[in-house]
Amino acid sequence: VQLQAFGGGLVQAGGSLRLSCAASRINIDNYAMGWYRQAPGKQRELVAAISSSGGTDYANSVKGRFTISRDNAKNTVYLQMNSLKPEDTAVYYCNAKRRTNWPLRDYDYWGQGTQVTVSS
Repeated sequence: VQLQAFGGGLVQAGGSLRLSCAASRINIDNYAMGWYRQAPGKQRELVAAISSSGGTDYANSVKGRFTISRDNAKNTVYLQMNSLKPEDTAVYYCNAKRRTNWPLRDYDYWGQGTQVTVSS
C-alpha cells in the first residue's frame, strides 16, 4: 500500500496551497482519510479528516481556512489550505484508516510526508 503526498512547498503568509494524496493498492472508498502534521520539536497532530461517507472534522486551529475533500474515483484525498500562517509550517502526512468488524482488523497506512513552509 502506498500513499503518495505531494503539493507542499514554500508560500508567504496569507497564501494558499493544495495538498494531494494519491493511494495505490487500496480503494479509499472504505477508508477514513486524514491529514496530520508535525512541526519540529512537536508531536504529530490531526489537521483534518474525512470519513468514508464524507463527514469532516478539523483541528480548531485550521477551521475556516482548510478544507479536506476526497475523490474516490481518482483514489485521492485533498487538503486545500488558505490563509496560511507561519505556524502552519510542518511536514504534512496523509493517513488512511479502516476497521473491519469480522474478522476484526485495523488497517492504518501512512504516506511519506510533504513539507509545507509558510514565511512571514
